[in-house]
Amino acid sequence: MKIVTSFGVLFAVVIFCIKTGISVIFALLLGLVCFCLIAADLGFSHKELLSMEFKGIKETAVVIKVMCIIGLVTAVWRAAGTISSFAYYGALIIVPELFLLMTFFLTCVLSYILGTSFGVAGTVGVIFMTLARSGGVDPVMTAGVIMSGVYFGDRCSPASSGANMVAAVTGTELYDNVRMMLKTSVVPMAITVIIYGIFSVMNPLKAMSSELTDVIREEFSLSVWSFIPAVLMLVLPIFKVDVIKTMLVSIASGAAVAWLVEGNSLTDIVRYCISGYVSDNNMLGGILNGGGFVSMAEVVGILIISGAYSGIFKGTGMLEEIENKLCSICKNHGRFVAMLGMSILTSVIFAIQAVAAMICIDLLEKPYRLSGGNNKELAIDVENSVMVISCMVPWGVGCSVPLAFMGADISAMPYAVYMYLLPIVYLFTKCRMKNLYLDNSCVN
Repeated sequence: MKIVTSFGVLFAVVIFCIKTGISVIFALLLGLVCFCLIAADLGFSHKELLSMEFKGIKETAVVIKVMCIIGLVTAVWRAAGTISSFAYYGALIIVPELFLLMTFFLTCVLSYILGTSFGVAGTVGVIFMTLARSGGVDPVMTAGVIMSGVYFGDRCSPASSGANMVAAVTGTELYDNVRMMLKTSVVPMAITVIIYGIFSVMNPLKAMSSELTDVIREEFSLSVWSFIPAVLMLVLPIFKVDVIKTMLVSIASGAAVAWLVEGNSLTDIVRYCISGYVSDNNMLGGILNGGGFVSMAEVVGILIISGAYSGIFKGTGMLEEIENKLCSICKNHGRFVAMLGMSILTSVIFAIQAVAAMICIDLLEKPYRLSGGNNKELAIDVENSVMVISCMVPWGVGCSVPLAFMGADISAMPYAVYMYLLPIVYLFTKCRMKNLYLDNSCVN
């Protein structure tokens, strides 16, 4: 009963923080205190609890490092004109009758290279929304299309913090997981392309405003050099270069372009890396300003607290009763059915992708193992469920923040076709993908 009450309190405070604009870190800390009190009541000492928390946080160390580096990447790419070049040339090649479909493809590509939904939604997403509004395309539908695109890459990019977190916590190989995620996305991707193709024909771009592209052309050189940081991020993982090394190389090349081609001083570049890029142009500033190490501070805090939660739950076994029930569901109804149920529940309660995913992994690792599964299967099941479901919850950070960047609301989510097709299609096709798993098991 105490555990249920603690989850209830956490849910209420998370919603309050999101609605009032207060950092959700305060809600998570309050929840952590509640669970520590329960653990202390079970007989665990403060020293033991601290040890559990540090052990859990240690599991997220790689992800925290990746998140900090992503902050630097997003700042440098802004300064180097990389993101602006994608937006500028993307706008030029858009066929009016295929505007929505091409918007989807372009956001997919950029989010896959960059590995961040927020960074793409807040830059290129805003630009495409501006084109849609000025060109007579339904902005609600456009926002949904962009959400599908940004979460394609957020889920399966080697640079994605979510993908790195799942690999680290489950003890699986990142690039193996990426390969599996791409395989399981083929069918939902194909269906999404057909649907967005129909949407595009029904909602063509009637006019193309050149105001924004003119400003981009004036502010940046838009040379081939600006694409180098992105090309390196795309190519190096093919040769299985470590994701951190890949991002560091991209940062170095981006800094060189920002300095030698775009004319930024080294002092400015360092400042951008720390506090974020700042444009002197008011129009571009509203789109491009941001990034940097500081922008990742709250996310890193959430990951640290999530690790502490994980350590407490694993070390105390306080969720053992829930694990036993989930084990029964796995054996009787299928592992992915259990994963879907927990994905919805944790996403609704925690409203934060990283926390929901960590809880799902903690609760289902044992049931998966006891029902014949393994961590490789657990990892891909998490990626095909909670990593997208948590970003469809209206009050969730992964849903509300990107939509706010684009000036849209929850009414756009029915058009985020790829996000809900992914878990639905996987539910019915998982048994046909036995070759994905080490044990060739076929329990949904």
